[in-house]
Amino acid sequence: MPDDDAVPDDDAVPDAATAPKASGVANAAAAEDCTEPERSLAPSSADGPSVDAIKARGKLIVGVDQNSYRWGYRDPATGDLEGFDIDLARAVAEDILGSPKAVIFRAIPTNQRIPALDRGTVDLVVRTMTINCARLKQVSFSTAYFEAGQQVLAPKSSPVTGYDSSLAGKKVCSAEGSTAFEALERNSFGATFRDEHDGSPRDEDLLTVPNQLDCLVRLQLGLVDAVVTDNALAAGQAAQDPAVELKGGKPFTAEYYGVAAGLGKDDLIRRVNHVLVEYRKGAWQQAYDKWLAADLPGVTGPPAPKYRPEQR
Repeated sequence: MPDDDAVPDDDAVPDAATAPKASGVANAAAAEDCTEPERSLAPSSADGPSVDAIKARGKLIVGVDQNSYRWGYRDPATGDLEGFDIDLARAVAEDILGSPKAVIFRAIPTNQRIPALDRGTVDLVVRTMTINCARLKQVSFSTAYFEAGQQVLAPKSSPVTGYDSSLAGKKVCSAEGSTAFEALERNSFGATFRDEHDGSPRDEDLLTVPNQLDCLVRLQLGLVDAVVTDNALAAGQAAQDPAVELKGGKPFTAEYYGVAAGLGKDDLIRRVNHVLVEYRKGAWQQAYDKWLAADLPGVTGPPAPKYRPEQR
């Protein structure tokens, strides 16, 4: 298959690096005392068991989106996967394997990002994935490569004004396993946001959906009144559909995207952080200007990296 083809998550592809998960001591400690989840392991270009396995295979396997405009999407004219996250994944492949084409992209829905890492079907997930304390118990994260925040997307004609009491009585869509759903669990402002049979075989997948883009489809069909999602994703969706817009002026949270790997794959996370050190110096801005600036203006640069104190 072509190097840049995305394949469904259940297709037969050689397993990702299966180095032992080790004890995950560093991650467990970070999750337990989680005041700054964006702190990651210090960068290093040294090889280790996870990086060695990738080199032996000759391909980096990365879980991505293929439906998020400007982040990870398939260009309808060429059929190629493109976007901000795709460029970053290629930079990691180039550093480890010497070529930005030495990568297999696996298309995974929002709610399968962590399971894909658990199963070892991907080495990394580069898919607008927010770093937070709960997820640190399940995966390892790189330093942050983008700052985003939750915001409400609704039709321009809607009476919904943002993440506020205007949501009362409205049907609101979010993706399963997303920070948007967690926000609604904390405070829905009286909105209906959970399907009647959520989590069961009878799950309607109307208000809570496997993939974030499914919410936009339901909004366009009039099945829901609003969507809660990352403003970075919603900006691209608003650019695709002039009938909808971001509500509330600005995000109501501050969140940071990171590259995720399986627990214990410290050498791989350190290697990604090494790539990000150089990426922030120029390639990040080029990717932002190319993919995001038109729909998400005003971002002045990448988040500064934060590292955990090294135990000696």
